[in-house]
Amino acid sequence: MRKRLITPTPETVRSRGEGWLDVERAAIVEITSEDKDYPVESAFASGEAQGWRAAEPGTQTIRLVFDQPQRLRSIALVFEENEIARTQEFVLRCSSDGGSAVKEIVRQQWSFSPPESIREVEEYRVDLASITTLELIINPNISGGIARASLKSFRLS
Repeated sequence: MRKRLITPTPETVRSRGEGWLDVERAAIVEITSEDKDYPVESAFASGEAQGWRAAEPGTQTIRLVFDQPQRLRSIALVFEENEIARTQEFVLRCSSDGGSAVKEIVRQQWSFSPPESIREVEEYRVDLASITTLELIINPNISGGIARASLKSFRLS
């Protein structure tokens, strides 16, 4: 009989019941800035969490570095702005080689105008295989104001 041991193919780490990726177990999160009262893990939490907010104004990055390559089929983002009118732009980028070569998934602008327009909800159906890095880059005010980037929710499946 001929045989050999093989390494099992790792399964994507999913949270229970919701079908969303358990980012806490599946990736290291890198951030350029974080308000101590609005930590990034809050954006990945289930339920009604307060979300993440940058400590400094200007463009910010949230980067997920996955422990194992992931297949992504859905990316859901929720942004909220209750205080100032502004137009933000965000870019989602991914890499299959640890970040050396990146591919832009989507670039989107949204104008907040409180109290009428305070919530942006985006859900993208994707088919991304062997993703090692996912980046969300947020320019909170394309006009150059002093707004701080924030993110209410960030979900992946």
